[in-house]
Amino acid sequence: MNQMSQQDLQQHVTILGWLHIIGHALFLIIGLFIFTLLTGIGAFTGDPEAVAILSVVGTLVGALLAILGIPGILAGYGLLKRRSWGRYLAIVIGILNLVNFPVGTLIGIYTLWVLLQEEANSYFIPMAAPMQPQP
Repeated sequence: MNQMSQQDLQQHVTILGWLHIIGHALFLIIGLFIFTLLTGIGAFTGDPEAVAILSVVGTLVGALLAILGIPGILAGYGLLKRRSWGRYLAIVIGILNLVNFPVGTLIGIYTLWVLLQEEANSYFIPMAAPMQPQP
Protein backbone atom coordinates (compact mmCIF):
# COMPACT_ATOMS: atom_id res chain seq x y z
CA MET A 1 0.00 0.00 0.00
CA ASN A 2 1.04 3.56 -0.47
CA GLN A 3 2.54 5.15 2.58
CA MET A 4 0.96 8.35 3.82
CA SER A 5 2.14 10.87 6.35
CA GLN A 6 0.48 11.39 9.72
CA GLN A 7 -0.93 14.71 8.46
CA ASP A 8 -2.46 13.02 5.40
CA LEU A 9 -3.82 10.22 7.58
CA GLN A 10 -5.37 12.72 9.97
CA GLN A 11 -7.09 14.48 7.09
CA HIS A 12 -8.39 11.22 5.59
CA VAL A 13 -9.59 9.90 8.97
CA THR A 14 -11.48 13.14 9.61
CA ILE A 15 -13.15 12.95 6.20
CA LEU A 16 -13.92 9.29 6.76
CA GLY A 17 -15.40 9.96 10.19
CA TRP A 18 -17.78 12.55 8.80
CA LEU A 19 -18.69 10.33 5.84
CA HIS A 20 -19.71 7.58 8.25
CA ILE A 21 -21.67 9.93 10.50
CA ILE A 22 -23.54 11.66 7.67
CA GLY A 23 -24.07 8.52 5.59
CA HIS A 24 -25.43 6.49 8.46
CA ALA A 25 -27.51 9.37 9.81
CA LEU A 26 -29.31 9.16 6.47
CA PHE A 27 -30.21 5.56 7.35
CA LEU A 28 -31.85 6.84 10.54
CA ILE A 29 -33.70 9.62 8.72
CA ILE A 30 -34.95 7.24 6.01
CA GLY A 31 -36.01 4.73 8.66
CA LEU A 32 -37.96 7.39 10.53
CA PHE A 33 -39.55 8.56 7.26
CA ILE A 34 -40.62 5.03 6.27
CA PHE A 35 -41.99 4.34 9.76
CA THR A 36 -43.98 7.59 9.71
CA LEU A 37 -45.17 7.07 6.14
CA LEU A 38 -46.37 3.51 6.55
CA THR A 39 -48.03 4.00 9.92
CA GLY A 40 -49.61 7.22 8.63
CA ILE A 41 -51.00 5.49 5.55
CA GLY A 42 -52.41 2.73 7.73
CA ALA A 43 -54.07 5.24 10.05
CA PHE A 44 -55.38 7.30 7.13
CA THR A 45 -57.15 4.33 5.54
CA GLY A 46 -59.10 3.62 8.71
CA ASP A 47 -59.00 -0.12 7.97
CA PRO A 48 -57.96 -1.98 11.16
CA GLU A 49 -56.18 -4.68 9.16
CA ALA A 50 -54.19 -2.09 7.17
CA VAL A 51 -53.31 -0.25 10.38
CA ALA A 52 -52.01 -3.47 11.94
CA ILE A 53 -50.01 -4.63 8.91
CA LEU A 54 -48.52 -1.26 7.99
CA SER A 55 -47.64 -0.49 11.61
CA VAL A 56 -45.73 -3.76 11.91
CA VAL A 57 -43.97 -3.34 8.55
CA GLY A 58 -43.15 0.32 9.26
CA THR A 59 -41.77 -0.54 12.68
CA LEU A 60 -39.67 -3.43 11.36
CA VAL A 61 -38.20 -1.43 8.47
CA GLY A 62 -37.54 1.59 10.69
CA ALA A 63 -35.86 -0.61 13.32
CA LEU A 64 -33.76 -2.39 10.68
CA LEU A 65 -32.49 0.90 9.28
CA ALA A 66 -31.75 2.14 12.82
CA ILE A 67 -29.82 -1.07 13.55
CA LEU A 68 -27.81 -0.49 10.37
CA GLY A 69 -27.30 3.24 11.01
CA ILE A 70 -26.29 3.45 14.67
CA PRO A 71 -23.02 1.44 14.41
CA GLY A 72 -21.89 3.63 11.49
CA ILE A 73 -22.50 6.79 13.48
CA LEU A 74 -20.57 5.32 16.41
CA ALA A 75 -17.71 4.35 14.10
CA GLY A 76 -17.56 7.88 12.70
CA TYR A 77 -17.50 9.32 16.22
CA GLY A 78 -14.75 6.89 17.22
CA LEU A 79 -12.68 7.88 14.19
CA LEU A 80 -13.03 11.59 14.95
CA LYS A 81 -11.95 10.97 18.57
CA ARG A 82 -9.03 8.73 17.47
CA ARG A 83 -10.32 5.72 19.37
CA SER A 84 -8.94 2.31 18.42
CA TRP A 85 -12.41 0.73 18.79
CA GLY A 86 -13.67 3.27 16.24
CA ARG A 87 -11.05 2.10 13.78
CA TYR A 88 -12.01 -1.57 14.20
CA LEU A 89 -15.72 -0.83 14.02
CA ALA A 90 -15.21 1.30 10.90
CA ILE A 91 -13.24 -1.51 9.23
CA VAL A 92 -16.08 -3.97 9.90
CA ILE A 93 -18.65 -1.47 8.64
CA GLY A 94 -16.47 -0.69 5.63
CA ILE A 95 -16.44 -4.38 4.73
CA LEU A 96 -20.22 -4.58 5.13
CA ASN A 97 -20.63 -1.41 3.04
CA LEU A 98 -18.94 -3.08 0.08
CA VAL A 99 -22.26 -4.74 -0.87
CA ASN A 100 -24.15 -1.41 -0.73
CA PHE A 101 -23.53 -0.48 -4.38
CA PRO A 102 -22.49 2.14 -5.56
CA VAL A 103 -22.02 4.73 -2.77
CA GLY A 104 -21.49 2.23 0.03
CA THR A 105 -18.96 0.37 -2.09
CA LEU A 106 -16.93 3.53 -2.63
CA ILE A 107 -17.06 4.45 1.06
CA GLY A 108 -16.15 0.88 1.99
CA ILE A 109 -13.12 0.88 -0.31
CA TYR A 110 -12.04 4.29 1.00
CA THR A 111 -12.48 3.09 4.59
CA LEU A 112 -10.33 0.03 4.04
CA TRP A 113 -7.68 2.00 2.11
CA VAL A 114 -7.32 4.60 4.87
CA LEU A 115 -7.63 2.42 7.96
CA LEU A 116 -5.40 -0.42 6.80
CA GLN A 117 -2.39 1.87 6.30
CA GLU A 118 0.63 1.02 8.45
CA GLU A 119 0.59 4.54 9.92
CA ALA A 120 -2.94 3.96 11.23
CA ASN A 121 -1.54 1.59 13.86
CA SER A 122 0.33 4.41 15.57
CA TYR A 123 -2.36 7.02 14.83
CA PHE A 124 -4.98 5.15 16.86
CA ILE A 125 -2.79 4.22 19.83
CA PRO A 126 -4.52 5.49 22.95
CA MET A 127 -2.75 8.48 24.42
CA ALA A 128 -1.79 8.08 28.05
CA ALA A 129 -3.51 10.35 30.51
CA PRO A 130 -1.21 12.86 32.20
CA MET A 131 -0.02 11.73 35.61
CA GLN A 132 -1.58 13.50 38.57
CA PRO A 133 0.86 14.53 41.32
CA GLN A 134 0.35 12.50 44.48
CA PRO A 135 -0.15 14.51 47.69
